[in-house]
Amino acid sequence: MAWTILHMIGLLSYAATGAFVALETRYSFVGVYALGFITAFGGSVIRNIIIGIPVVEIWEVHAILTVTITLTIIIIIPLSWIDHWRRFGFFFDSIGLASFALQGAMLADAAFNHHLGAILLAAMFTGVGGGMMRDVIAGRKPLALKEEVHAILTVLCALCIWLGFHSTPALIGVVIVVVTLRMLAVHYQWRVPLPCHREVDK
Repeated sequence: MAWTILHMIGLLSYAATGAFVALETRYSFVGVYALGFITAFGGSVIRNIIIGIPVVEIWEVHAILTVTITLTIIIIIPLSWIDHWRRFGFFFDSIGLASFALQGAMLADAAFNHHLGAILLAAMFTGVGGGMMRDVIAGRKPLALKEEVHAILTVLCALCIWLGFHSTPALIGVVIVVVTLRMLAVHYQWRVPLPCHREVDK
């Protein structure tokens, strides 16, 4: 139950962010579908390849239908509605980040007998992998590699799974906390410290 909820929330949220980025980049409807699917499934594919688990999510009919319907709705609704919902891009991205990071951590927790390293890697790859692929294809600097707090929040999700937060109410609570922290980070411009030896802009 918890796995299905996280999976569907993550797919919807990341498909939407992929579509919004495609529209901002002025891609055609083909580009909207492509970027939406890449964002929704990219992190899971990378995770499964890295930890040696068969890639099955992208072939699940209900997952494909969920993403396709989401992207189709975004394509056909009026542009004025898109401009309104695009303001919530960070919100959708945060939901996808939390849901997918928890899902990846749960998969690694079950597959690798509670191994913290595997849980951390799976959470990070699943949480930010699709978003990184989306940004690279759209010609943008990946948010996860900048000063954004993406990576730290995926670590938080991984630690929650490692500590035993497996019930559906607990997972929903973690999603709410992570989304809230991300929104606060965006509002107050919290940043991960940059290397002290970076070149100073002149």
